Amino acid sequence: MNPLMATNSNQPGTETQPMQLKRFQEVKSSYVGAEGTPERHTYEAELRAEIIAEKIKELRKARHMTQQELGDKIGVKKAQVSRLESSTANITLDTLQKVFLALGARVTFGIEPLGE
Repeated sequence: MNPLMATNSNQPGTETQPMQLKRFQEVKSSYVGAEGTPERHTYEAELRAEIIAEKIKELRKARHMTQQELGDKIGVKKAQVSRLESSTANITLDTLQKVFLALGARVTFGIEPLGE
């Protein structure tokens, strides 16, 4: 059977019809909201926070540092590093720069105008 064909039922001899494929952007829009909506903005912001948190944890482990050691280097408690790595804390740009500097990494930002 063609992998892009699906049967209408489990009964033998039924007609096959092409599967309806959707682009990822269409699926994402249907689940988290269309681009430009508050729901989509919130989703994108939370996703970026998760990515930053995961990168902090990944780099810290690659440098064989404990959360306590990273906290000592940037002047915060271990619990704060834990919150940063789980994206449950709001992080300031100053703290973000300190974290990545302590981890031997550089932070770069891109800024794009919306809706133009």
